[in-house]
Amino acid sequence: MLFPGGYTAHNIMRDAMRGNLSIAAAQMESLQTLAYLWGMNRMAQEFGATAQYLTHHAKDHGKPAFGLSTTQIGDDIVDVREDVILQKPFMDLLHFDRDTNRRDPKVLIVAPLSGHFATLLRGTVEGLLPHHDVHITDWKNARDISLRHGKFGLEDYAQYVRECIHHIGPNTHVVAVCQPGPATLAAISIMAQNDDENQPLSLTLMGSPIDTRVARGDVNIFAEKHPIEWFRDNLISRVPVWHDGAMRPVYPGYVQLTAFMGMNPDRHAKSDHEMFAHLRAGDGQSAAKIRKFYEEYKAVLDLTAEFYLETVDKVFKRHSLPKGELVVHGQLVDPRAIKKTALLTVEGERDDISPPGQTTAAHNLTSGIPAQRHFNHFQEGAGHYGIFEGKRWDGDVRHRVAWLMREAAKDKGLIHDEIPANTRLMPPNLRVSETPLSVPSPTT
Repeated sequence: MLFPGGYTAHNIMRDAMRGNLSIAAAQMESLQTLAYLWGMNRMAQEFGATAQYLTHHAKDHGKPAFGLSTTQIGDDIVDVREDVILQKPFMDLLHFDRDTNRRDPKVLIVAPLSGHFATLLRGTVEGLLPHHDVHITDWKNARDISLRHGKFGLEDYAQYVRECIHHIGPNTHVVAVCQPGPATLAAISIMAQNDDENQPLSLTLMGSPIDTRVARGDVNIFAEKHPIEWFRDNLISRVPVWHDGAMRPVYPGYVQLTAFMGMNPDRHAKSDHEMFAHLRAGDGQSAAKIRKFYEEYKAVLDLTAEFYLETVDKVFKRHSLPKGELVVHGQLVDPRAIKKTALLTVEGERDDISPPGQTTAAHNLTSGIPAQRHFNHFQEGAGHYGIFEGKRWDGDVRHRVAWLMREAAKDKGLIHDEIPANTRLMPPNLRVSETPLSVPSPTT
């Protein structure tokens, strides 16, 4: 599908559908007004609910804003300014600069490049802001990146991570959420191999496909069933000519969104039905919660074709990192070289994207890290998104991550400001050095 036809046709049909939905919503609003004038209040409420429902589905979901203008530190509310501190063709490095003099751990959150914008991790950032100096990789939509900037593949991703760590400086902590786990582990491995002075104090891998052989999920089963040529021929399109990235081969965001929705169609259909039911009942608050989630969920970006295909091939099909065969810009990656970085893995009991075992496999690969600096946290009841967003992240996981960062800093003689009394620090629920991790052996 290396031609713009499929992408162009999708855009034309999408715009036509949104136009029709907008017209229908406007008609419902007119009928709502008439119904109120005629004293038909119940009918007016029905028309109003339908208008809101149609407007939601007609909306063009562009890149969302983080919208984190303040944070609470103890009893104080402080301002937060969002700054771009490093600009690259395919990514901006964002810094959430807090109006405070606190000496807190420096954190780089490596956001996934898997179809959604970095704002999908808004809750992750928000949870760390009170007691951390937070940075995040803000990946750009490939459809907006001119061909003159060249290609961007898995090796380039790892290089970007290294550059971000260098830019933030020594004693940084790194948190890789989901898909970037292998590339981030590769980047830090190479830093260790080169005795880089900016090696991070800690690395937290959350729901990451480090070794997909040890636990089979829908994603890697699908990848195994299809040759890489199938992905190239059926899922790659060229960007339409009206975008800045015209003719760039990409894995379109709308294709990824369709795949996301297809994994749990019944759940999404149920949520849609519940939102309309809330609108009909006049429960705008409950409807708004569902609408807010889907406005973020449906905001997608395109991936460069080379990054998508290399990820499928090297991570899910050839297992290059755990086999010791991954090369980044001419250098063979060896995670055993990591000795100065503490490692925390986080897995969710109900994770159907990166099932338990795929992430903890990182401990087998990083045998150079002293035993007392290996940690794991297993979050009961959590699905994939639950380990970095929502009540389980906010009430449990983030406190474990915060604990690790401060413990890793203490090991290096660094002292940070005290955590206020209204915040908890909790160690991971399994300390690898004390209770051996049960990491399944690869099956292939």
